[in-house]
Amino acid sequence: MMASLLQCDWLNKSQNLLITGPCGSGKTYITCAIAHTGCMKGYSVKYYRLSRLMLALTQAKADGTYSRMLQSLAKIDLLVLDDWGLEPLKAAQRNDLMEIMDDRHGSSSTAIISQLPTEEWHQSIGDNTLADAILDRLMHNAHRIKLKGESMRKIQSKIDHREHLG
Repeated sequence: MMASLLQCDWLNKSQNLLITGPCGSGKTYITCAIAHTGCMKGYSVKYYRLSRLMLALTQAKADGTYSRMLQSLAKIDLLVLDDWGLEPLKAAQRNDLMEIMDDRHGSSSTAIISQLPTEEWHQSIGDNTLADAILDRLMHNAHRIKLKGESMRKIQSKIDHREHLG
């Protein structure tokens, strides 16, 4: 599957990528490696932690650049959204997410990185109607990778059990 994703044909087809798994399992690392390959092949890529994208959209509404920002997000070949479902979404954020997914559906690719299994995304979005609409645009043409295992940060830690405080 990785070899296929690295060919970037899924970007040509405006398909999505959903990577889930526990904290430290390599979700962001793998997604960024795939995104980097896309960059090397000439695709435009933008990475956001979802909370920071929501903050940027709130600021864009305040300074009058919201419409321009949505247009810019729609044109990016691959939009990577990390930490999906980490925090509850407010009503305005759900609406923003719907605008983004609607603008991108069928014309560009989105990669979602989440600790939550995809089965829990509907509930994490909050509003049933918007969750249905957002996930319909995101999931039906998506490649899915479910990672497992212990945190790589723990495995690679330079501190052994005698050095931990407490």
